[in-house]
Amino acid sequence: MDPFAQGLAGAALASTMIRKKEETRIALGIGFLAGLAADLDVLIRSTDDPLLRLEFHRQFTHSFLFIPLGGFVVSLFLWLFLRRKKSFWSILKFSVLGYGTHGLIDACTSYGTYLWWPFSYTRVAWNNVSIIDPVFSLGVLLFLSIAFFRKKPRLAHYGISFGILWLLLGMIQRERARSVAEDLAERRGHTIERLVVKPTIFNNLLWRSTYLSKESIYADAIRLRLFSEPTIHQGGSIPLLDFDILASTYGADSRAYKDTLRFTHFSDGFVARKPGDQNVIGDFRYSLLPNTLNPVWGIRIDPDNPSKNTRFENFRKVDAETWNEFIDMLVR
Repeated sequence: MDPFAQGLAGAALASTMIRKKEETRIALGIGFLAGLAADLDVLIRSTDDPLLRLEFHRQFTHSFLFIPLGGFVVSLFLWLFLRRKKSFWSILKFSVLGYGTHGLIDACTSYGTYLWWPFSYTRVAWNNVSIIDPVFSLGVLLFLSIAFFRKKPRLAHYGISFGILWLLLGMIQRERARSVAEDLAERRGHTIERLVVKPTIFNNLLWRSTYLSKESIYADAIRLRLFSEPTIHQGGSIPLLDFDILASTYGADSRAYKDTLRFTHFSDGFVARKPGDQNVIGDFRYSLLPNTLNPVWGIRIDPDNPSKNTRFENFRKVDAETWNEFIDMLVR
């Protein structure tokens, strides 16, 4: 999730180890900072290899195995500033708990997290909360703020309960959206080979369904409702990337081909050529509008020099028309 939500989750869990109400503020502060720390992996990058940051983001720093070491490193840093106020052990326990929330919260989103590194390189993505969810963040923030100012750690525990309940609700919504997507594919006569349903940004009401069938990627938007049938905004399809053609065009030993394989692993196989720009291979799990097939990022291949490094590019510019169309899908 976004850094602010990660910090709040870390602070909330750290509050469970508070033994005196006087510790409340310092424990919440340590937990908040520790909850942010795992994302320092974004500093791992190389100008010679633009895909390196994709491979290392949400990798070892987010795994279960790394939690004790990550918390220990954070506590060493914070101890330099807090050693006159708290013992190293106190700082360590709050740091480990705060750090430990990061990978789990990120696994609730759709990006994918290496929770089981180094034993497995499967990217865990439960798709039950948006990458930015204001309801989750504001709900947890409300309880933590009151706990901080009134020095009542029990109120922070209510923040944990609220966050867990919201994530569980996201799982229920995800399964509802999945059922709608499966029914839609069946009506089309499609056999689903792989399906991803995920909430769109800021909410868990409007969902994007993306599935593979018959060597094509299909995308639709699903607006869930409480007491009535969902609204389906049907999208289109695009041919899945043909790796045989890619290998014959650029060579199986070319940098272009190998980088495409790396990007495909990152994209969970939902890769195709970008409409209007055939030199860009996009990740079609994401689009600015949930029923369209315009990727928000991808890699650019130089057809004249396939041995050259590929470039990672973003296509996230949102114009007023796109934003208005998104709001229209969300509210109707």
